[in-house]
Formats: sequence, structure tokens, C-alpha cells
Amino acid sequence: MKKIAALAIVGLSLLSANVMAAVKSEAVNYELDGTKFIGQMYYDDAVTEKRPGVLVVHEWWGLNDHAKNRAEELAKMGYVAFAADMYGDGKVTDKPAQAKEWMTEVTSDVDAWRGTALAGLEQLKKSDKVDTSKLAAIGYCFGGGTILQMAYSGVKDLAGVVSFHGSLPSAPDGTEINTKVLAFHGNADAMVPPATVTKFLEQMEKTGADWQFVAFGSGVRHAFTNPDAGKYGVENLKYDEKADKRSWAGMQTFFNEIFK
Repeated sequence: MKKIAALAIVGLSLLSANVMAAVKSEAVNYELDGTKFIGQMYYDDAVTEKRPGVLVVHEWWGLNDHAKNRAEELAKMGYVAFAADMYGDGKVTDKPAQAKEWMTEVTSDVDAWRGTALAGLEQLKKSDKVDTSKLAAIGYCFGGGTILQMAYSGVKDLAGVVSFHGSLPSAPDGTEINTKVLAFHGNADAMVPPATVTKFLEQMEKTGADWQFVAFGSGVRHAFTNPDAGKYGVENLKYDEKADKRSWAGMQTFFNEIFK
């Protein structure tokens, strides 16, 4: 009986530890040039020491569940993840026309675009749980273009950036990149045609940066990481489980390298 009781106590202790060791999520309100933003911070409250921080930038739909889910997964892996709000007030849509309008408003002024992204990075750095010497940023679609613009700005705080099916804006001539760059692309992505890819690669080579570009074949389209890609009624958007898993694993290998 004593042995059974002891095992029961151990079991309860383990259960209690698992209950306590959970990913927490906190809304973070911040402001830039009079615009209010609402991001979401994710972290494992069982981890007591400072840990690497990762900025997550959403697709053109706004800060929806896709970006938040990825931030939560990063927190489960031991990072502090901040899902930034690039549109203000946490705006989200499922209408392509509205998404394009919001995205165009942001991207029409490159300096302001970069500034909004860097404001999100500042929120991540403010967390007392983050080791600010180990920072990275990842982004999807519009967010992929955003984190590339952060790299083009010359930011020195980021050890690396990862673009998933990003818009692949090309680096201007004379750009100095101080962070490692990894980009994943679907070869059948009609939103980012071959000419855009070629220009991106040519300009990246000119920068002399440490960069990698991975293209998935076999019909992989835009939004290949988003399980909800097909619900928007856009033919070019399609989830691809294999490309999703491979790119996520590639990101983890990249992080292991830059955070070692």
C-alpha cells in the first residue's frame, strides 16, 4: 500500500508540474506615430532563465490564428515569441481585397514599413524573459517580405531572419545586411513570379550577406504553411504539408546554428 501511495504522489507531482509548465499568452499594446498596435507575446512559464526571442510577422490577412499558432509553437520549443501587429488595432480580414489594401498601405512607404516592424522587435526586446543577444524574426507572405525589409534596413539586433512564402522584395543596390537570411519559396507561387525570384537572388548576391534560398517543387504554391490557405477562395493559395514540415524543420536547424 505504501508503494502504491508513493507512486500516486509521484504521479500527482508530475501531473502538477505539467499543468504548471504551460505556454502563456499576453496581449501587448504599443504605439508608433499615433497608431496603436496589439501584439501577442508567448512563452513557457516553466522556463526561468532568459531565452532567445523570435519576432513573428503575419500574412497579409493581419494578425490571425496562423501567426499566433506559429508563435505558440515557438514558445513550446523554448523561445519567447512575439506575434507583431503590422496593421494597427489587431485588424484581421479574410477578404483578399481588404488584405491587399491594408498591405499596400504599409508597403507603399518602405521606411515606415521597416519602422513598424522594428517597433514590434522593440516590444520583444522589452520582455525580461528574452536574451536580447539572441534574436530572430520569421514572417509569412507579406510578413516574409517584412522581415527581409528589416534585414535590408541594416538592423544589427537580429541573428537571423526566415521568410516563408514571402513576397521577396529585392535588396536595393548598396544594401548592407548584418543578419543571416533564410528564405523558403514555392516554385509554383504565381504571386511571386520567376522574374521576382531572379531579381531577389541577384540582389542578395550583391550584398555579400550570409543567405540561403530553398525552393520547393512539385506544385508548391503560395501560403504552403497555412492549413487554412484553401478557405480564402484564391487559386494560388494552397497548403502543402510536406513543404510546411520541411521548412519548419529547416528553420529549427537554422536557429540551432545562429543561437549556439
